Amino acid sequence: MSDPVLTAQPILERFRLDGRVALVTGAGQGIGRAFAHALGEAGAAVAVVDLKLDLAEEVAHELSQKQIDALAVKADVTKPEDVQAMVNAIVDKWGQLTIAVNNAGIGQWADAENMPYKDWLRIVDVDLNSVFLCAQAEARVMLSAGYGKIVNTASMSGHISNTPQNQVAYNTAKAGVLHLTRSLAAEWAKRGVRVNSISPGYTRTKLVDDLLATPVGQTMMPTWMGMTPMGRMAEVTDLQGAVVYLASAASDYMTGHDMVIDGGYCAW
Repeated sequence: MSDPVLTAQPILERFRLDGRVALVTGAGQGIGRAFAHALGEAGAAVAVVDLKLDLAEEVAHELSQKQIDALAVKADVTKPEDVQAMVNAIVDKWGQLTIAVNNAGIGQWADAENMPYKDWLRIVDVDLNSVFLCAQAEARVMLSAGYGKIVNTASMSGHISNTPQNQVAYNTAKAGVLHLTRSLAAEWAKRGVRVNSISPGYTRTKLVDDLLATPVGQTMMPTWMGMTPMGRMAEVTDLQGAVVYLASAASDYMTGHDMVIDGGYCAW
């Protein structure tokens, strides 16, 4: 019987994504943009998917400047026809889809008793339903190939109830992403498709900075940092290692897992 430690591919090579094809939704900015750069730098060709084509094209151009093979795709991930067209465009260009990062999402601070139902539906549609639609379309390609990695962006908000802001719809949707991830992982494990998630804590993006610049937002930061053992927000680059790991052969025995990257917030 061979010794796996001696016969395995060298560990750093197992993190490489050469020859792989990845997509990242919500990749026009913020965390999704950082994920797209990370996957491309690790060797994958990357489809940059966003609701706003100009943002997707800008990020695809950034990747091209790094000699990364990139494609900008416009898609509303809450629409099944857009999701299928997204997958078709990627397969038409590269002939495969190996890695899918379902990252698109929105948030809202609202008191539950006053929240319009249409706002609830919109957040659940974008943050949860779209993850299912994307995973379903992506898995059809991956299951046929017998291999694939799906990574869903959840949130530490799926594990806790945030404070001091009220965000019941977001918390609920992200909790749904966690269990959707586990359920899909169990269903597809024996057919070669791994499904995992990443749960960021408070992360500095332009959207978050804009919120924190408001009078209400300025009251949030002391509480957030007081409850975070590291005492700072994450930068988007703090999340890049996790997405490369989950997309790579280094994590081939991991499925149904959520990686919480929160500066210790959930450790109290």
